[in-house]
Amino acid sequence: MLFNSITFLIFFAIVLALHNLPISWTWRKANLLVASYIFYAAWNPPFVVLLWITNLIDWYAAWALGRTEGAKARKVLIVISMAANLGLLGFFKYGNFMLENFIELAHMVGIEYHPAPWSIILPIGISFYTFHSMSYTIDVYRRKYKPCDSFLDFALYVGFWPALVAGPILRADPFLEQCRTPRKATARQYGWGLTLLTLGLFSKTILADWIMGPVSDDVFANVTGMSCLDAWVGVLAFSGQIYFDFSGYSLCAMGTAMCLGFMVPDNFHFPYASIGFSDFWRRWHISLSSWLRDYLYITLGGNRAGHRRTYVNLMLTMLLGGLWHGASWKFVVWGGLHGVYLVVERLFRSRWGETWMTETRRRQIGFALLTYFLVLITWVFFRAANLSDSLSVLATMFLGSGNPIFLPDNQIQRVLLLTVGLLAAHWLLRDSNLEAVAGRLRGWQVSVALAGLLLTMILNASGDSRGFIYFQF
Repeated sequence: MLFNSITFLIFFAIVLALHNLPISWTWRKANLLVASYIFYAAWNPPFVVLLWITNLIDWYAAWALGRTEGAKARKVLIVISMAANLGLLGFFKYGNFMLENFIELAHMVGIEYHPAPWSIILPIGISFYTFHSMSYTIDVYRRKYKPCDSFLDFALYVGFWPALVAGPILRADPFLEQCRTPRKATARQYGWGLTLLTLGLFSKTILADWIMGPVSDDVFANVTGMSCLDAWVGVLAFSGQIYFDFSGYSLCAMGTAMCLGFMVPDNFHFPYASIGFSDFWRRWHISLSSWLRDYLYITLGGNRAGHRRTYVNLMLTMLLGGLWHGASWKFVVWGGLHGVYLVVERLFRSRWGETWMTETRRRQIGFALLTYFLVLITWVFFRAANLSDSLSVLATMFLGSGNPIFLPDNQIQRVLLLTVGLLAAHWLLRDSNLEAVAGRLRGWQVSVALAGLLLTMILNASGDSRGFIYFQF
């Protein structure tokens, strides 16, 4: 069920009506849980069983951890939880990838191996809800808080439909705390929630799907026939497409949750105004980067074991973060490049000082543009179909190809204008947020702006509802 569909609007209206019935808080939470399973089952009903399995394993693992004092027994319990979660994730998401690489390795040593084709479907959102559940058991293991005493609350946390299939990745404690007391949206929350939903849908349907998406698709589908200008415009288009698409989903998730009286974390904070890559990962996919920091980087030792080990930990974290996005070597390269950028930045900071990149306005702008340029290089690997296509696109970008320009002038102009506008908006708002900006406007101005966005969506509706890019992860 897509946020950008009529089916979702009907679903959302029914959920809101049920949530505001004069019934007990327990029954309203039960309604939300059932709605979450219906929302998820709209893609493939049998995969709801996997969600239930994850719930049961981690619920009982955490329950046992809360009643066990022995260090060895606690380690066994957390290993069981981790093995179950990572086992399911590995089988469904990485099984085919491992099989393909095993076949390649066998062929390299002269063994002809031709197994039956891998035909397992990837359950949508498995990477997200697995991280929800894992963080809960890890935090209970670390004694950050006690196990939840309500299975209903825990199941709602893991499967809360606004954030179920593409984030933001939720943390247990803030969400479960909200489950303890009845929640209904205030008039102000309704207003702001519907505003975020409108902004998110506009970002997705118009900016990502109507303007940027077709250009990106055309360029990356024609890697051998593109010109240098086509390549650069295609990569710029994808940089905008993935931001508008993913941040649009996050805004929809925040807005719909707020209409139910719940708060979910913001996932983006004007990332294309980042000054360096540490800053970028504090602004891009914030819920994932903070999850990797807290549960992987710090577990590996963080920066507590000297410079060399810090660099190794950074690289391992980013390589695994790249692999989290997809079972392909191109995502490993994408994560590896971000790891290299972070290591080089840390080396520069250790040599020149922590504030060297931000000491003057000129440096801030220069390093922000450099950061964006280097991010563009990584997006090539993220978007291209494979490593070979990635290298072809990069070669065309920097060496040219001799091919004529095939993109129409109007598409090139749209992409360039929207990219400039995107970068300027991010720079102007990098130390602010959307609510603060809206707060400086009068009510009628906000209403007119929202009406304009809705009218634009209606007039340019194509009937083609694209899935969100991060659904595949």
